[in-house]
Amino acid sequence: QVQVVESGGGLVQAGGSLRLSCAASRSIASFNAMGWYRQAPGKQRELVADITSSGNRNYADSVKGRFTISRDNAKNTVYLQMNSLKPKNTAVYYCNVLIYPRVYWGQGTQVTVSS
Repeated sequence: QVQVVESGGGLVQAGGSLRLSCAASRSIASFNAMGWYRQAPGKQRELVADITSSGNRNYADSVKGRFTISRDNAKNTVYLQMNSLKPKNTAVYYCNVLIYPRVYWGQGTQVTVSS
């Protein structure tokens, strides 16, 4: 019903920044929430940040003050601005869409932070 495609991942030096994009196949205005998850090698997938249809934001404690989630309804896109990146942030980052009660996932984009 909904396709999401992530982009913007890559290799960055510690302390640098990246902006990830998640483009949805249709209007995101009615989505209950969109979010970013990540999965590092050997670890479970975890929530990084999400944003509701009303604009409320939620962040993992480890990224507060460094990462910012935002949306552009006109472009059907949610962004994750990542600043002050650390090697431990290396992971595959996945976009998640909640249209209650269904959840949709993108294919992920690799973020690698070198020291």
